[in-house]
Amino acid sequence: MTKLELYHAGIPDEGLPLFVEVLIPLALPRNYTWKVPEHLSVGIQPGVRVEVILGKNKKYAGIVKRVHHEKPEAFEPKEILNVLDDSPIIFPQQLKLWEWMAHYYMCSEGEVMQAALPTHFKLSSETVLLFNEEAGDDFTHLDEEEYLVAEALSIRKELKLTEVQQLLDANHVYPVIKRMIDKNICLVWEELKQTYKEKKEIFVLLHPAYQHEEALAGLMNNWNKAPKQLDLLLAYLHLLKTNGEVIQSELLKKSGASAAQLKGLVDKGVLITEKRSVDRLKHLPREINIGSDLSLVQQTALDQVRRQFDERNVCLLHGVTSSGKTLVYIRLIAEALEKGQQVLFMLPEIALTAQVIRRLQQNFGGYIMIYHSKFNPNERIELWNKVKNGEARIILGARSALFLPFRELGLVICDEEHDTSFKQQDPAPRYNARDAAIYLASLFSAKVLLGSATPSLESYYNALQGKYGLVEIFQRYGDIALPEIVLVDTKNIRTPDKSKVIVSPALQQAIEESIASNKQVILFQNRRGYSPYQVCQTCGWIPHCKQCDVSLTFHKLHNKLVCHYCGTVYPPVTVCEACGNHNFTQQNFGTERIEENLLELFPKARISRMDIDSVRGKHAHDALIQLFEQQRIDILVGTQMVVKGLDFEHVSLVGILDADAILGFADFRVNERGFQLMEQVSGRSGRKGKQGKVLIQVRNTAHPVLQYVQQHDYKAFATAELFNRQQFGYPPYTRLIQLRFRHKLPETVAAAARQLADWLKPAFGAYMVGPAAPVVNRVRNQYIMELLIKLPKDMHLLQQCRDQIQLLTAHLHQQPPFKSVIITPDIDPL
Repeated sequence: MTKLELYHAGIPDEGLPLFVEVLIPLALPRNYTWKVPEHLSVGIQPGVRVEVILGKNKKYAGIVKRVHHEKPEAFEPKEILNVLDDSPIIFPQQLKLWEWMAHYYMCSEGEVMQAALPTHFKLSSETVLLFNEEAGDDFTHLDEEEYLVAEALSIRKELKLTEVQQLLDANHVYPVIKRMIDKNICLVWEELKQTYKEKKEIFVLLHPAYQHEEALAGLMNNWNKAPKQLDLLLAYLHLLKTNGEVIQSELLKKSGASAAQLKGLVDKGVLITEKRSVDRLKHLPREINIGSDLSLVQQTALDQVRRQFDERNVCLLHGVTSSGKTLVYIRLIAEALEKGQQVLFMLPEIALTAQVIRRLQQNFGGYIMIYHSKFNPNERIELWNKVKNGEARIILGARSALFLPFRELGLVICDEEHDTSFKQQDPAPRYNARDAAIYLASLFSAKVLLGSATPSLESYYNALQGKYGLVEIFQRYGDIALPEIVLVDTKNIRTPDKSKVIVSPALQQAIEESIASNKQVILFQNRRGYSPYQVCQTCGWIPHCKQCDVSLTFHKLHNKLVCHYCGTVYPPVTVCEACGNHNFTQQNFGTERIEENLLELFPKARISRMDIDSVRGKHAHDALIQLFEQQRIDILVGTQMVVKGLDFEHVSLVGILDADAILGFADFRVNERGFQLMEQVSGRSGRKGKQGKVLIQVRNTAHPVLQYVQQHDYKAFATAELFNRQQFGYPPYTRLIQLRFRHKLPETVAAAARQLADWLKPAFGAYMVGPAAPVVNRVRNQYIMELLIKLPKDMHLLQQCRDQIQLLTAHLHQQPPFKSVIITPDIDPL
């Protein structure tokens, strides 16, 4: 055996030095290598975190990707400082996923690591100032700021950078620190800061002397003083009987007693207090209760999915809205649990998780756990560890859940697989969680079920080509008819101020009838705020964001104008900057204005709004959904949050208030998105009981997509749209790479885009579109150009193109005019 083979076999060879390839959360094009000192070689293995220095003195907690004996030729590697974990925090499958994502989506593994790991795992150093004792205590030669810091250092001996900032009441303290180092007042070192803390609770226990009933009865019968302490003891015994164990904070809250009274019982030796580590995550009993039987149609679909899984690892379940896809999911999850496998259930929106988890908890109790971005860092660490040790069996989460350290993954369910929320936009990695989950599943030989009433054309095409299995359900659960779709032509409906109609007479009458019959209404508008823009009546001037090339949205509740691209807030405009006139009209309408209009039309109705402005906080979505489920809201108006997969029993009417806005985008996916959005929102109607109704307000009633929506005919729509995509060379027949160029000067960004396009033309000119400015060509004072490359579906050609882009981007950045141009590649953009 060679020395390297001896090492990998676990037989140490002290004569051969060890090196590690380490990932750190930075956008480094290549992973850096460090040397392993002999005293740390025992604990080193892939997946553990190590403390390393990069540069002069910046410390990081990096992840070991590979352990080897290959010394770098180009540089002398530094030694790692410490091994931070006793066992790996991720497994080889996660490392392979990170590597694939970095390669496919043209980013670094450090950027994937930054997205994947919970905050508390990504330690980086904090600067600490140490007092130099040799400097003495004469600070008369220092200026005022230096004197303040030096005096504090002489007392404390060390200060963190954040403490220096508080002391000087300023953020820019580096010049002060540099002057003090030059004057030998202090030294600087970097401290790696561990931020995760276990949650501790004080538990109250009965003293062993009183754990027998006779002893306890004797104590209470002979009690003659401190009646409040006796009340507290009785409250404790009651809690102990109902809860099994008693936490001090709960005892004091429920009994109304003080901490002093509890201390009195502790001092008397009646009770004992004990501090313990507790979970931040709530637990339910672990039990499986599958419940309701499947209909014949669902049972047939389940059997077909099983057969498809015998032949393929990925299957598309295309089931119309309210066809009972979730019941099929539940059976497959139960089968995976019986095999001892873990399950990943992915949903596109946090808004969906609350309702789905309540349904799944009825079936699987404490086997279900949630993971999404609203969790605080400590909660994320605890769930991460539960997945790693196999305690968490079913994970329900948004796209970030695919990064969890699964060890026995057997099934991935991607519900609403068509949804654009599965695609990460910024920052890198700009990945599609659906596609990444399919790759992750392949590493475990796990099965993937993609579910949707309106599948993405890419997934549907893959199913038609036999790459995925295909199972279809065309019948709603309970054999309820799909909702009736009615088009309301708004061209000839006049309003007093000649603005767009918000609620047409036909929709108003339908709402009144629904409320009168004790049914609920959902109204959809894909714009938040009060008014997307306001216009001067005299000259047509529109207030624009000063940093972006977009109009400002008026939010009436807070009386402010907001840019929905950069978030900048402006005061409301009352005087036209062009002509000085005071007359403005509000053009178009958002959810806030709709809510105001509804309150005028239906003063007795209970109306709520669901959008990003009105629903904030970890539990706000769930609270609003539960109110709607309990019929404490009559009309719910909202953006896409109300569209995606929510199941409400009493909704009989859905209104789409402005279909023209949905179908009017300049994008090759506009028809697909429009069909999906309208079919999904219409699917919220008539899910239980009699047939529901959908009213679509639209000016262009002849739009071809509307005819498919009226017939609920996805297959006909997909056939027509796939034909058009093939004619013009768009996915699923091609792969797209979009290059976005950004710079503060328009002429510089245009020149950079043209230069890179010229370099790419000899090899890829036949596949290129652009460069050109997008519809919104300035965001946050950065001008934008885009270059689109439509490649045939050839992995070799795709790899060749990616390599060329990376090489030419580096070459472009060597040229002084283009050094600061930001170039962002996006693979499979949405």
